Amino acid sequence: MIGSGLGLGAGFLFKTGPEANTSVIGLGGLRSDNGSRAAAAIVRLASPDNRWQIKAFAGKADVIYELYTGLGAVPVRQESRLARINAAFGFTSELSAGIVLRYLETVLSPEGGLQPPSLQPGTRLEIGTAGFSFDWDRRDDSDYPTEGTRMAAVATRSRTLGSLGRSYERGIATFDGYRPFGARSSLAVRGTVCAASSGTPFFDQCSIGATDNMRGFNSTKHLGLRMVSLQAEYRQRFSQRWGGVVFAGTGRTGNRFADLAQDGSRSAAGAGVRYRVSKKFPVDFSIDISRSNERETQLYIYVGQRF
Repeated sequence: MIGSGLGLGAGFLFKTGPEANTSVIGLGGLRSDNGSRAAAAIVRLASPDNRWQIKAFAGKADVIYELYTGLGAVPVRQESRLARINAAFGFTSELSAGIVLRYLETVLSPEGGLQPPSLQPGTRLEIGTAGFSFDWDRRDDSDYPTEGTRMAAVATRSRTLGSLGRSYERGIATFDGYRPFGARSSLAVRGTVCAASSGTPFFDQCSIGATDNMRGFNSTKHLGLRMVSLQAEYRQRFSQRWGGVVFAGTGRTGNRFADLAQDGSRSAAGAGVRYRVSKKFPVDFSIDISRSNERETQLYIYVGQRF
């Protein structure tokens, strides 16, 4: 999406109690050969009894990428500063709800070529977002689950700040399910539904690849006000350190749920390797390769699982 480059990150993982989910403090940065660069920090804290869950993110980026529009692929430069926090309270050990707050400052400008009306040079937006989160988590582990289910939903309302402010809404719901097959293998599935109101900027619309974490597609290629997708992944541990996965997924986007069948499905499949970077926490360094039904190949390098 942004060319070839280098990303570096560091994270400190710890538990506040024996039954608590893993807490993380992390820093990261990247730079690519097309001039894109970014830096970010994350904090994810869980109280000893998991009663409180706090997730915070702050970052800045200056990236150049292609936005797919009716005029074709348009090179776009986007400079952004983002801060987001989600604070949730657990009513039981499995069920929690919370608030979501976000501030985004972004400047969009085409990098030459055709210019869509929505991307005039120097387009600057300040957006404030508030909403609610819901989480019903019955997984056996928050880092590498092999059994159980998780249902999560986030509903937000955003408003552009300034004299000509306008509002838009978005809701995302996900269902994750896990089933073990013996001591070293498991099956993971994810279903995602997304809906956004008219007037939502393209970077907040429903996206195959960004909204649902599906592998195989550029996250700015298949956007819409509605989206559904389904993914499955088979996970196998070969030893204490090494593992592998095979996966597949399919999704659809459109401006209405009734339109989802018109443009056809976007499907992809692939395989990956896992290397466990910690003896204390089941956290993997992951490398995946995916091939889509559009005959495009994508390589993914990250820490953890996609879902």
